[in-house]
Amino acid sequence: MFDGVRVDGDVKALSTRFRAGDHDALEECFHRWAGLVHAMALRRLGEAHDADDVCQQVFVSAWHGRHRLTPSETAFPAWLLAIARHRIADRFQERLRERRRVLAVAESGAAEAISTGGEMMSADALVVRQFVDELTEPRRTVVRLAFFHDLTHEQIADRLRIPLGTVKSHSRRGLLQLRDRLKEVDDVTP
Repeated sequence: MFDGVRVDGDVKALSTRFRAGDHDALEECFHRWAGLVHAMALRRLGEAHDADDVCQQVFVSAWHGRHRLTPSETAFPAWLLAIARHRIADRFQERLRERRRVLAVAESGAAEAISTGGEMMSADALVVRQFVDELTEPRRTVVRLAFFHDLTHEQIADRLRIPLGTVKSHSRRGLLQLRDRLKEVDDVTP
């Protein structure tokens, strides 16, 4: 046993294949250790979607940095856990930056009423707009068209030339992301 991970003779061979760029080795490594990485991230971060993101980032980082791996019986799982610790720390830093940004907007006197193109916006509206702007594409465009331009899902699908189901999926996931972000803001603000 190594740091709670079962290690056997085939780990060195697997890590050698991984380092050489064998995509099957990547898949095998993911199936073998993704649960461990995800559990560690979930335990430390407390949020399933953050743990999912961290787990994916760990394996992407490992794949891109595989030339730094020295194959051995114990190096590979230890290396993955070290990458996981760094990605978890990165996620905590992201959360801290986001909280500081939200607090700065909420505390500024200008946040109470800021003019944007003639319309006055509250601090809450600014935060929502900022969160929408931070969504990835095409989710950002779908949410903007649905909620800032009052287009139906069908109209958005026609305009963007994407399937209706994809529009609905992006809209729903975008709203869930916004809800989670707003919950974080509510937890931080007094």
